[in-house]
Amino acid sequence: MISKAKIKHLKALQVKKYRKQEQCFVVEGTKSVIELIIADYEVTWLAGTEQFLEEQERFLRNLKAEVVLATATELAAAGSFKTNDGALAVARMKANTSFTPDQNELVLVLDDIRDPGNLGTIIRTADWYGVKHIIASEESADFYNPKTLSATMGSFSRVEVFYTDIQMYLAKAGRPVYGAFLEGTDVHAIDFKAGGFIVIGNESNGISESIEKLVTQKITIPRYGAAESLNAAIATGVILDCVRNSKK
Repeated sequence: MISKAKIKHLKALQVKKYRKQEQCFVVEGTKSVIELIIADYEVTWLAGTEQFLEEQERFLRNLKAEVVLATATELAAAGSFKTNDGALAVARMKANTSFTPDQNELVLVLDDIRDPGNLGTIIRTADWYGVKHIIASEESADFYNPKTLSATMGSFSRVEVFYTDIQMYLAKAGRPVYGAFLEGTDVHAIDFKAGGFIVIGNESNGISESIEKLVTQKITIPRYGAAESLNAAIATGVILDCVRNSKK
């Protein structure tokens, strides 16, 4: 059973201010909770239905966390999902740590992606195409937002997101910087073998002027219809598909 005090704590962790204060976040749903356990996150608390606890016993055997039995109704009441017939867990955040890209590695750079669902879908898409690192502007949506984590479908455990001043970061990068614009070189004609950075801009305003100045190659997805623009996450998927095709 999930206590009222614990429910209150779980609800508080849905707010960025309290997540940051507690340095903890919530993961919901069977798939995402299992991905969390398998990954190198420190799980501190877990609630699961009787079926979940029985079926996933092999994953829970060595888990150093408090584990409690809960009903699907309790899980839904404690989390942000309307329905949850599996599990809910609390884990500690990882440090926001910089990294050095490998030679010829392509890294996604997110310039003010505000929608948590878009961020989550971009992370999931990056995972599909084997992208391990994402650099996000400090104004971008929170990686640990429940909507972000849900949209990743477990990919949050395999893709590292580093928040920083992307203008300063790219200015020192010393590698090709590709930027997604409505006008530029056809992305299908670009050779991405040398690696570098691919910048995806804000959902409404695109890439900011300060970042545009650092872009060494503007790229675009050809438009054949009348739509004004593509969703940022969809555009990311098209571009990453072109990246993989160029590396064959």
